[in-house]
Amino acid sequence: MTAPDGIDDSVVRAADIRGIAGKTLTPRTALLTGKAFGSFLAGRNETAVYVGRDVRLSSPDLAFALIDGLSSCGLRVVDIGTCPSPVLYFAARTGETGAGVMVTASHNPKEYNGFKFVVDGRPFFGAALKDLARRINDGFFIKEEGSVERKSFKNAYISRVCEDFAAGRPLRAVWDCANGTAALIVPHLTERLTGEHILLNAAPDGNFPAHAPDTAKAEYLRQLRDKVSETGADIGFAFDGDADRLGVVNADGNIVPTDAFLQLFAEEILQTRPNALFVADVKCSRVFADEIARMGGVPVITKTGHAFIKEKMLETGAVLGGERSGHVCFADKYHGFDDAIYAAVRLLSLAQRIDLPARLKRIPPSFMTEELTFPAADDEKFAVMDRLKKALREKDVCFDDTDGVQIKEDGGRYLLRASNTVPALLGLAEADSAERCAALREKLTALAAFATGLK
Repeated sequence: MTAPDGIDDSVVRAADIRGIAGKTLTPRTALLTGKAFGSFLAGRNETAVYVGRDVRLSSPDLAFALIDGLSSCGLRVVDIGTCPSPVLYFAARTGETGAGVMVTASHNPKEYNGFKFVVDGRPFFGAALKDLARRINDGFFIKEEGSVERKSFKNAYISRVCEDFAAGRPLRAVWDCANGTAALIVPHLTERLTGEHILLNAAPDGNFPAHAPDTAKAEYLRQLRDKVSETGADIGFAFDGDADRLGVVNADGNIVPTDAFLQLFAEEILQTRPNALFVADVKCSRVFADEIARMGGVPVITKTGHAFIKEKMLETGAVLGGERSGHVCFADKYHGFDDAIYAAVRLLSLAQRIDLPARLKRIPPSFMTEELTFPAADDEKFAVMDRLKKALREKDVCFDDTDGVQIKEDGGRYLLRASNTVPALLGLAEADSAERCAALREKLTALAAFATGLK
């Protein structure tokens, strides 16, 4: 429901505010969000806040309304313009304030938009977002005269990302910017890197004419795979709409799962940081935890979501974290936030110094489905999972509830959880063989049907 002059409950997600621009998310929503977040910050004696935005057609109007709301609370708003989310995070970690708001819907289709928040350079999410929504609906805001100024962090960000590039044998790389915010950074970044660089969709365009800005779906990596094969490239990189998710394609045109290249990063890090901790989400392959332990590291498995990954890293002191959808967070040499551009540069640097295809082939095989979607209304999906857990406990079914329901069987597992971003339950199955994986997929489908049928 929406308060008479408030916010639609459906847009308040686990890690951000996100909805359909012009419908559930309007400039009026942005103005009220700015007033509420600004009042929260002013109550903490914060004096300044950064605001960035992605290339979506709705982003300028939403950003300007948000800025009006923030400045009406007496804050000095620093508009850092159109940029990737990692640039906003970079500003909040290295600039004068740790507070910021990014106007973006990340990997969602072009009609969506939203807001990601940081406070003290850390994600502002979960219960804090629920409290923010209540503040919006209560309508009690601080009223003071603030100011607005503009500042760019682009050059400082590019310079910082390049610091950790260690050149080796030059490679040919393809970069698919997806017409998103990566297009504002990658063409300038690659001028500073060794090797040959081929750019795709490097013109910012909020219509995303080439394909949807989502690296987690194989169909949207087809253009990159074709270009890698056509040009004989050694590696390909893809970015989502706000460049916080990374997709990787190997020289053979195959997609490299995030948890696979996380293992390569971990192997390198463990050479100088033995016994280090590495965080991954429940969707990552079982092989991840096994391989991290084999290499002498400590695997930590947590809930899916970039905010949960970052918080678990801070909680445990982990040096690297990631989730299967493509968020990669380096606390080794870097600031610990999800940054697909930085991760791509670190992987390119590593690939110039090792035989990447050969190393990937040494990762033990596992068979996993793509993420499966089972429709469930936003206002019902978490209740559906709660009812499922209750029913399974009553049946004495053993399951892992780190995030949703994960049932382990000999030779595999299947997972069902409520999505943080779309009206659906999401699931996957994984096993030691294709046949076993197919069988577990059927069990997953039956579990989803059982869950959605519960009352």
